[in-house]
Amino acid sequence: MSPTPSWNVRRLPGAEGRVFLVTGGNAGIGYFVAEQLSVTGATVVLGSRSPAKAEIALASIRARVPGARVRSVRLDLADLASLQRAVESMEVERLDAVVHNAGVALDAPPRRETGDGHELMFGTNHLGHFVLTRWLMPLLSAAPAARVVTMGSFAAKSERLDLDDLQSRKDYRPKRTYGRSKLAQMYFGVELDRRLRAAGSTVASVVVHPGGALDSLTPSRPPVHVRTTGARLSAAPAALLLQGKHAGAWPAVRAVLDPAVSGGGLWGPRVFGLRGEPRREAVWNHLADRSVAARLWGASRDLTGADPGAVSGRLGHAR
Repeated sequence: MSPTPSWNVRRLPGAEGRVFLVTGGNAGIGYFVAEQLSVTGATVVLGSRSPAKAEIALASIRARVPGARVRSVRLDLADLASLQRAVESMEVERLDAVVHNAGVALDAPPRRETGDGHELMFGTNHLGHFVLTRWLMPLLSAAPAARVVTMGSFAAKSERLDLDDLQSRKDYRPKRTYGRSKLAQMYFGVELDRRLRAAGSTVASVVVHPGGALDSLTPSRPPVHVRTTGARLSAAPAALLLQGKHAGAWPAVRAVLDPAVSGGGLWGPRVFGLRGEPRREAVWNHLADRSVAARLWGASRDLTGADPGAVSGRLGHAR
């Protein structure tokens, strides 16, 4: 691995005039990605299913970052037909980066589906972002060097896709299905960059993961997130190996802002991939399997009718 330039997570470079979209920017890691990016002077758009929750997050960011240029757009990744309208409602001429962060995680059965008939986690976490990228591609291509940053999960490291059961119809186990949905997102991010490079696009795709990010180690941002004293004390031992969601945001923020970050890479926390400042790491062996990535891409295209990588000719042209 080649060394990367020094990076200070608490002293970010300015990004005035640039526009960033963070899906799921109203809570969790997405909120902290949005808060940290707003410090740079960029315009940060929070994508959220709930306008009310988005307003609460915007108020929190404005209270902490005077003069923050933040706003929101209603974005429901489980409703694929709504995504074109959501992108149009942003009313921007270009987009310098999107952070694909939003996600659904179910802890227990029963298996649920989106309105389009897709398993809820796979349909939202992967297919939703797949289609969203198709509609964003003209805006990304209009920027001089835009980035698609896909937020994966450390949980995906131990998972493998079942390409014959992507929708978990035969064997549904919520935690495994979630891990596989995040792995599918990561395959998408890696394969997207391959296709963009082959097409000569100026857009780059980067995959990141937050390591082990816990609510109990996350600083309070009331009412977005409130950490009790009891939770803070009980989580103290975990801080040796894990971190809060504010730190889990660091790899994505670096992937958006650092000119040294190149497409096709994987970025995560420095210490065992679980905590610490962001660094580039080797792409996981199973994530580097091009045949799996290509088959997943084809299946995703067939399920949605969209092709985010079709950037030649009419950008983002759907099949």
